[in-house]
Amino acid sequence: MSLAPSATSILCAVGARSALVGVTKWCADVADVRGLPRVGDCWHMGSIEEILRLRPTLVIGSVPYKAETVAKLLEQPVNFLAMNPRTLADVERDVRMLAGIVGRAKAGERVVERMRREFAAIAERARKAKRVEKDGGAMRVYCEAWPNPRISSPPWVAELVEVCGGEMVVTSGKRVSDEEVATAAPEVIVLGWTATGAKAKVEQAYGVMAWRNVPAIRARSVFVVRDELLNTPGPPLMEGAKELCRILHGVGGRKTDGARKFGGSTVD
Repeated sequence: MSLAPSATSILCAVGARSALVGVTKWCADVADVRGLPRVGDCWHMGSIEEILRLRPTLVIGSVPYKAETVAKLLEQPVNFLAMNPRTLADVERDVRMLAGIVGRAKAGERVVERMRREFAAIAERARKAKRVEKDGGAMRVYCEAWPNPRISSPPWVAELVEVCGGEMVVTSGKRVSDEEVATAAPEVIVLGWTATGAKAKVEQAYGVMAWRNVPAIRARSVFVVRDELLNTPGPPLMEGAKELCRILHGVGGRKTDGARKFGGSTVD
């Protein structure tokens, strides 16, 4: 049973959908889980009985966790696997681990190699775009996972920003203040608020008084990426990297004409 979209996306990618006896409501955003029972997740558990009724031999969770939820699970006679990835290397290890658990080790290696190839291709596109732009240094980027308290996106997102030729200008995966972001002077702000889909509110960013002179605010370069593309440490990160690359070297790039520099969403 998967209580995390990342685990579900990995298991489905390695061809182990049939091993799943239950998933969360968020898993449908990252994999075809039609027909599978829906249960709580590692943040909002709901009823523990709904999990036990499905008789899982293994329950898999991943960040973010709520302490009370984990405590509920640990009180039960079920095997609980808690993943806690921070980097892209961690994501690769999780892919290999889950693939091995379900007897799909070779498929897991193929998924890892596909992700590496995709990131390499995106990095090459970013390098070519920077050569065309001819403006030197990396684009300064602030990616946000939550607005209140303000939390920067996880370390794997900072790595994706680098893949795309940018630079995350605050410490990743940490609480940050309005003043810290302002001092970092990002040229682009990306909002990928956890569990909100594409509903992060760009107007909130434009309304932060401490940010009024931040380059991204002055240039109207605040964008939304669907949260599951940045906050699911698994195969969905490939699409997330594509979105970031499009922002940094498309509608968010330094060489973009003013008419297309606007605060908006990167998805339809």
